[in-house]
Amino acid sequence: MPSVVTKSHLVEAAAKAGNLSKSAAGEAVNAVFDAIVTGVAKGKRVTVVGFGTFLPRKRKARAGRNPANGKEIKIMAKTLPAFAAGQGFKDAVSDR
Repeated sequence: MPSVVTKSHLVEAAAKAGNLSKSAAGEAVNAVFDAIVTGVAKGKRVTVVGFGTFLPRKRKARAGRNPANGKEIKIMAKTLPAFAAGQGFKDAVSDR
């Protein structure tokens, strides 16, 4: 695989591993991504055993500074997506 893995690289790998057409593999990859995004957007944790967990992480409102003029601004509370690598993923990366 190249140094930057794109969605099309994932589709090619899925097509080859599953002996599927690229269009069928593309639909499968898109379905997985859509399920992850939908789950996290609803505030749920999405766990792929051995890979990791996608979860919503809440940030509180806080005060910040505008870098252009130094004036204090209020940063609103928001929810952001986060990823926590599973043990299998960590082990695979640390072994290389």
